Amino acid sequence: MDQAVEVNKIYNENCLDTMRRMPDGFIDLTVTSPPYDNLRDYKGYEFDFEPIAHELFRVTKKGGVVVWIVNDATINGSETGTSFRQALYFKEVGFRLYDTMIWDKGANASIGSMDRYADKFEYMYVLSKLKPCATNIICDRKNKRAGEVQNGSLRKPNGKTHKTSGYGKRRIKEYSRRYNIWNIHPEKSNKNRMHPAQFSEQLANDHIISWSNEGDLVYDPFCGSGTTPKMAIINNRQYIGSEISSEYCELANERIENAKGELMEAGQ
Repeated sequence: MDQAVEVNKIYNENCLDTMRRMPDGFIDLTVTSPPYDNLRDYKGYEFDFEPIAHELFRVTKKGGVVVWIVNDATINGSETGTSFRQALYFKEVGFRLYDTMIWDKGANASIGSMDRYADKFEYMYVLSKLKPCATNIICDRKNKRAGEVQNGSLRKPNGKTHKTSGYGKRRIKEYSRRYNIWNIHPEKSNKNRMHPAQFSEQLANDHIISWSNEGDLVYDPFCGSGTTPKMAIINNRQYIGSEISSEYCELANERIENAKGELMEAGQ
């Protein structure tokens, strides 16, 4: 397969067309939120999930990661379960389901039907091709017992407990790993909404720094208004985006150029 894909570019086309021009093992990280279950109007475009899943596996490097952020519609009183089926299909394709995370959108909840609880989260499936090469885990959860001597224990499968390796030796750090439920309010990240489901900049940022290293190549097959490429640039990563809507491509390129200009002004 001839490589005919330039990096640091948004392609105005179906993501399958972009990926089919990529060689095997080309992408370090994919961060995306596809147009799931017709919950938003994406100019009438739809996507064919299964071939996309196969192509994502092929173009992802060994040790690479795909972050797939989705939710389910409620139809005739029942959630579709599309997100679960997609996660399981990714496993059939060959990915590991490395983590199932939750995006807690805080006060930005969907009102929906008044006979069920308000919906305020989305699933974030972290899929890896073998063991992830980059795991830059964010440690920003402040410990109430910071500075105290560690004295925890772990419970074995048989019910018995045993002391942790650092018992009585190590002091508890000021900050621990973040939980896999991320509370990020979209309205704080996206001041000027240009897309019906514009990605949270903070959310894209945190996944990019978690699952890739500087200089890595980050892809978004449903690029929309360009949040993933923008945050890739800000974090010194390369990017590729696919977006079938020419209008959104223009928005994405504008945001990318603005981000580059801001970095130049800051001397980065």
